[in-house]
Amino acid sequence: MNAITIDDELLRDWALPPVEDEGDKESRGRVLVVAGSREMPGAAVLAGIAALRAGAGKLAIATPQSAAAVVAAAVPEARVIALPEGSDGSPTRFGLPPLHAIASATASLVIGPGMIGREGTLAFVLELLPLFRESTVLLDALAMDIVRSMDRFSQPVILTPHCGEMAHLTGHEKEHLQDTPLQAAVRHAAMWNAVIALKGATTAIATPDGRSWTHSAQVPGLGTSGSGDVLAGIIGGLAARGASPEHAAAWGVALHARAGAALAQRYGRVGYLARDLAAEVPPLMEGLVSGR
Repeated sequence: MNAITIDDELLRDWALPPVEDEGDKESRGRVLVVAGSREMPGAAVLAGIAALRAGAGKLAIATPQSAAAVVAAAVPEARVIALPEGSDGSPTRFGLPPLHAIASATASLVIGPGMIGREGTLAFVLELLPLFRESTVLLDALAMDIVRSMDRFSQPVILTPHCGEMAHLTGHEKEHLQDTPLQAAVRHAAMWNAVIALKGATTAIATPDGRSWTHSAQVPGLGTSGSGDVLAGIIGGLAARGASPEHAAAWGVALHARAGAALAQRYGRVGYLARDLAAEVPPLMEGLVSGR
């Protein structure tokens, strides 16, 4: 099975949508991040900041009411929408109307980082998706579980599982997925009608029509709490700027890995924090564009 290797040459040839000199925040798109919980408010913060660092123009964060004040204080650049929550900490359907109101102006939607309460969260996600048919949707963490109760997506969707999560979603052995990430990504991208970024030391990205890419990087420090939330935000931010799902996924994976590598040079191979990653992204993007 042949896949395109994601390297600097590919990224320069597959450039991101250009930043207009006369453009404003509207021209770079709005991201809505639905994330966080009373136990993990930081996930919404990490994803939201990463979306802005990737160049998105506007950011809204919808998070359960118990986390909203913390998130608003941590991300003053965002509009924060407090969602009613159930006893298990999951958002309820009463939070759908304010999100529906901004759906038409939302270029990309990131759902899942840090959310808790499986049953309530999945019911909320299933009702939320049809409201955002015109947006690129990224499902991460708990939100990805909806693939276990549905057939195929009918709108642009990106899923970002690591091999442990993919094993949970598919019933396959984790070790088998680690040995054959490309085959697994291609098979399930077609099955679910979604772009899959199966994360690992070699990340495999596949589209429903069978196109595929791989990115390899030995960056052990990325295996840390919150790292996946940052990746989800980067991809969401790139999609808001107008990148296609596979384009945003490929660039997001590459930028995330390069951010980890840059931090490893300063701090050591492990021990840097997920919160440090997003600030590395703007200069990395500029460097790839200019060839530096």
